[in-house]
Amino acid sequence: MTTALAFVFVFGLLTIFHELGHFLMAKRLGILVEEFGVGFGPQLLSRRWGETRYSLRLFPLGGFVRMLGEEEEAVPSERSFRCQPVRNRLLVIGAGPLMNFVLAVLLFAVIFFVVGVPAKEAKIGGVIPGGPAAQAGLKAGDKIISIDGRPVHSWEEVVALVSRRAGQETVIRVERGKSTLTFHLVPRAADASGRGVIGIQRVMRRHNPFISLYWGVRQTLGTTVFILVRLGQMIMQQAPADVAGPLGIVQAVGEVARTGFLNLLSLAALLSINLGLFNLFPIPLLDGGQLVVIGWEGLRGEPLGPEREGFLKLIGVILLLAILALATYQDLLRLGV
Repeated sequence: MTTALAFVFVFGLLTIFHELGHFLMAKRLGILVEEFGVGFGPQLLSRRWGETRYSLRLFPLGGFVRMLGEEEEAVPSERSFRCQPVRNRLLVIGAGPLMNFVLAVLLFAVIFFVVGVPAKEAKIGGVIPGGPAAQAGLKAGDKIISIDGRPVHSWEEVVALVSRRAGQETVIRVERGKSTLTFHLVPRAADASGRGVIGIQRVMRRHNPFISLYWGVRQTLGTTVFILVRLGQMIMQQAPADVAGPLGIVQAVGEVARTGFLNLLSLAALLSINLGLFNLFPIPLLDGGQLVVIGWEGLRGEPLGPEREGFLKLIGVILLLAILALATYQDLLRLGV
């Protein structure tokens, strides 16, 4: 039940924010939004506010925005989506993926405000009970000044030196108050890679909401760049095609949900960035595909005919099914099925 509720929460949050982007931009540009729906399937609740109907559907997965003339239009109207200039249609379509990045910024900002931002200094923020550091006598607040005689000035240097010394006696010197103390310990292997750890946590600096928002932007930008670089490596066959489909996402959400709500928010932020990027792919039926078609229409000065538009949608369906099949295959391999 925890996995199901967590998945509904994460997936619902991501898709509703995405659709909210389309909705708000359409409203801002004067396009008639006929319905904003939460979920899919049979309608449970419905109420009209102003000119828009807001509905709640049976299956709480995602949502949708129905604009006048988005699919087909019998009578042209100046408030129809199809009758809007190219610029307005591009803004409405692009606002969906943009809101996924905004959501990631907000989620990261909440995490940084509650937990804090990792400090760069080589100072111990916490000691894990039963670990090598705790057994040796290291305490929170100790500032590490050297490891095996090598001076350290940042947390990254501490991690780099300790990770190489799994199973080897290591000498760590720290400053505690006005004293300098020396400790002898043996890092243990954290996983199959043999990376050494001693059971210490870095200092987290909490900031006000505005500074946390700044760090949320930085984290979102850094994560986006990392994903794009990783994607480029997979395309160039410099890295394995490690993709997750619905099964993998459900499994990841369930596992993370059991570790705490803030960790679930962190995963939601990561998935929101992935969803925003995926929707920008130039594949028909996705927002990126619509942006290409609308942009091409602006260059040609005339819209695509119904036959060409239908053909592009068919290609989009085939490509999306192929991507889904590949991702599901990867999920099954991961699960050992």
